[in-house]
Amino acid sequence: MSLPTYLPPDLRSLLENTVIKARVASESGANAALVALSVAEPRSPFDAGSPQGRLRNGLRARARQLGDGREGDGMAQLVEEVAYVQWHRMLFARFLAENGLLVHPSGAAVSLEECAELAPEEGEPDEWMLAARYAAQMLPGIFPLDDPSAQVRFAPDDRQALEALLKSLPASVFAAEDALGWVYQFWQTKKKAEVNQSGRKIGGEDISPVTQLFTEPYMVRFLLENSLGAWWAARHPQSPLLRSFDYLRFRDDGTPAAGTFPGWPDRVAKVTMMDPSCGSGHFLVVGFGMLRRMRMEEEGLSEAAAGDAVLRENLYGLELDPRCTQIAAFALAMAAWKAGGVRPLPVPHVVCCGIPVQGQLETWQEMAGGNAKLQTAMERLYELFRNAPDLGSLINPASLPTENRMFTADYAEVAPLLAKALAAEKTKDDPAAAVFGAAARGVAMAAELLAGTYTLVATNVPYLVRKKQDEILKSYCVTRYPASCADLATVFIERCREMCQPGGTHAVVSPQNWLFLGSYQGLRRLILDEQTWTHATRLGSGATATESWEVLRALTIVTNSRPPSEAVITGIDAGLPSEAQKTLALREAPILV
Repeated sequence: MSLPTYLPPDLRSLLENTVIKARVASESGANAALVALSVAEPRSPFDAGSPQGRLRNGLRARARQLGDGREGDGMAQLVEEVAYVQWHRMLFARFLAENGLLVHPSGAAVSLEECAELAPEEGEPDEWMLAARYAAQMLPGIFPLDDPSAQVRFAPDDRQALEALLKSLPASVFAAEDALGWVYQFWQTKKKAEVNQSGRKIGGEDISPVTQLFTEPYMVRFLLENSLGAWWAARHPQSPLLRSFDYLRFRDDGTPAAGTFPGWPDRVAKVTMMDPSCGSGHFLVVGFGMLRRMRMEEEGLSEAAAGDAVLRENLYGLELDPRCTQIAAFALAMAAWKAGGVRPLPVPHVVCCGIPVQGQLETWQEMAGGNAKLQTAMERLYELFRNAPDLGSLINPASLPTENRMFTADYAEVAPLLAKALAAEKTKDDPAAAVFGAAARGVAMAAELLAGTYTLVATNVPYLVRKKQDEILKSYCVTRYPASCADLATVFIERCREMCQPGGTHAVVSPQNWLFLGSYQGLRRLILDEQTWTHATRLGSGATATESWEVLRALTIVTNSRPPSEAVITGIDAGLPSEAQKTLALREAPILV
């Protein structure tokens, strides 16, 4: 197995500068394209049935959706969305091409040079537009071809400006394992600075740029290898896979330092892993690689069959920002295609839980088609997600009063009706209806994942202290999570516990201060009384020399069951200055018991 490659500082800096420039150029091109389509104007210069008229109607519906249903609002957000989609389709196409994974509809692999030859006969202006189209066809669940934002065409000068930026990146950038992970953080650099400088309370669309931080590979691997990997080691002590788990630690008696996880299933096919704040998918991709190899060994599956099985049955992700879910799903698709070849894949269970629905109740009621039970279900879904852009994965269907829950026994009766209604909405010859129907389908999928419980919940929680939160987020946290409400990070630790099955585990990167500050005493007592705290590592500050790592970090592994009298907590002190020193300490420093 080849060792992963990571971006060195000079290439990381080049990628950051390029992505920042690309956002500016893409937003300029998106704005010009939307002006040309008169999207913000009350009257259309196009016939309603013409391609331009239909596209304009779909874009206006999407703007209303992004603007909480208010006519004329949402244009700024629409510009951001179109800019994101147009740049990232091209970027993803180059990721595929540079890894030998870009495929012609016939099934043959194609290079960018071959795309240049094919572009004229396929009706595209150049290789980049054709490659982007092929990439979208390969990834229908990520950039749906009927999405209005994907159908916008930039003017030649705007398109060529993006192409020049993409060409300026060397091929080695696209071979690095962590490149996709950095892309989203760099895309949000400008927005994050603007929000922080504004001094405004943070909620809704501001949450992701401020709280989404790329998680360093050594943190991800340490947590997964000492939870999922430790479980595997306890059941397969002779497995050759254990030699690849560089961060898996053992006590002197040969047992895994973080425990053996007796409450987990006996077979890997039954293990489920959720990242409720999945960002660009770093935990999911590493978890995919581990689970795929485990299923190959335990079940004798091929690389492709094991990878498909993991996507269908083992991995789940939720994220506030739909752009993150696209990157995470693409990262999983890349990982699956690298192991087993390019093939149709099960759609990854990576879902946006921050879909805006405000102001759409009447539209949702109409989707029920007069069916009283279905209308009630749609209204409950709407109410559950009314503040979704602020709350995201904190939404818990189980927290509603019993009579209002979506996932009580009668939901099984409603679910087929809901699926049928949403399928009908998808086939309507109405661009606006398609936009709102897609949102309802996304909300239904998110609600199902949010209502579930999982074997392992692993994530880097979002960090946002209470004084910086907007009123919706702050009041929700204070009411629902009084022991942890001082920071969104600690609220998420409690939410991770709710997502764990009995005997399941949460493995979390978090700020370090909650382990000792008096304001978190209630949370510590709650965890010590009700859960088995198996491991805590003091990591200290991050090592990337950026503001994202100013907070001191901890890595904790906690199982959702009352601690037995003989329970012990293990730990490692890795609070050292450099990334290399931290990495070495996580692998070799003494285990404290």
